Parts: sequence; C-alpha cells; structure tokens
Amino acid sequence: MTEGILTPGQVVEHFTGRFGTGIHHTRIDERREGKKKIPNYNIWIDLEKDLLKPAIGALMELHFPHLAVISGSDMGESLRLLYHFSIYYGRVKGEYTVTFAVMLPKADLSIPTISDLIPGAVFSEREKQEFLGVKVIGIPDDRRLFLPEDFPDGIYPWRKDGTGIPDSMVKDLWASKRPVDRPAPPLPEVPACRPDEGEKSGAPAGTETGKEGSS
Repeated sequence: MTEGILTPGQVVEHFTGRFGTGIHHTRIDERREGKKKIPNYNIWIDLEKDLLKPAIGALMELHFPHLAVISGSDMGESLRLLYHFSIYYGRVKGEYTVTFAVMLPKADLSIPTISDLIPGAVFSEREKQEFLGVKVIGIPDDRRLFLPEDFPDGIYPWRKDGTGIPDSMVKDLWASKRPVDRPAPPLPEVPACRPDEGEKSGAPAGTETGKEGSS
C-alpha cells in the first residue's frame, strides 16, 4: 500500500497509466455535504472484464479496499456489473468510493471470481449467478443463496429477457384465509381517561371546566 492519500485524479491516473486502452471511461463525481461542505468523491472506472482482477490488485496497492456490494443491470444485449469499493475509509476527508464497471455480452456471461482477493465477495457473486445468470468462474461456493432449491433453472428474475416463473409457483397470498379454529389475539386494555383531570383535558390545574365566565 502506498503512503499518504492520493487525490481522486491521481487515483484515476494510477489505473489509466497502467492499463491504457483497457480503460474505456473514467469519471469523478464530487459532492459537498454538511454545514462545512466537506467534499466526497465517487470514482467510476469502466474497463475490460479481463482487467477486473488486475485492477482490484492495483487498488489494493493504494489501500486495502472495502467491498460494499456487486450490483448488476440488464442493458439489453449485455449485462453491466458494478463492483463498488471504498478506500481510505475511516480517514477524515479522505474516503473515496471506487467503482469498477464491466460489460458482459449475453453470449458469454462468464467472469472470474474475486473471492480469492476479497473473500466476502462470494455472497454478492452468488446473488448475480441466481438473479442475472452470470457464471462466476472459480467461485468456491456454488450453492443457491436466495432462491429456493425448486426454482426453475434458466430463469433469472433480474433479467429483462426473462420468461418469468411458471404459474404453478405463483402463491396467491391474498387468497389465504385465517384459520377458523384459531382464536383472535386479545386486545390490550386501555385505561379510561378521567374527565376531572384538568391537565389531561387541557385546562389549567385548579380551574373548573364546562362553565362560562369566571369570578
């Protein structure tokens, strides 16, 4: 890891200088929050999928990153995966988010696992397999994590080109009725209000209510 904190521009140069044309696009978003308007930086880097693991390795040279989540979306002919990291976390005015974006054509939805670098990534990788149909090469745990075991193969709920689940798996919860042999739970007792409690009725203590005029 490097000593000191790089500027957002220097972070971008750390990757463009090393990977050249393999970096398709970069962007730095700056937001200023709070009364003191302290800047917050989000760094976006679009790159070839073959450079994903080398790029994460290069990120680790700056500071060991924290992986927030891997997100994904269906772009039509391809899927876009976003690997959301943060570096310098916990440092005042120094934490950046760094997001690597890769495109996977639907003809080849394979991507290498990054769990050998970031062990906790396996949970997000399993999610992308189940919901988007991504094939994570080398993933150490290939079991389903979110969908039931009887969920049909080849159906991915987050895909725009999905066919949906068969009608036999649809559960009409609205049609479920309360069992007639199960008594309703008792209602808690609510203490009655005393009408002579002036403070609770809104009148000052020591005064009478319901009378016109005063002495």
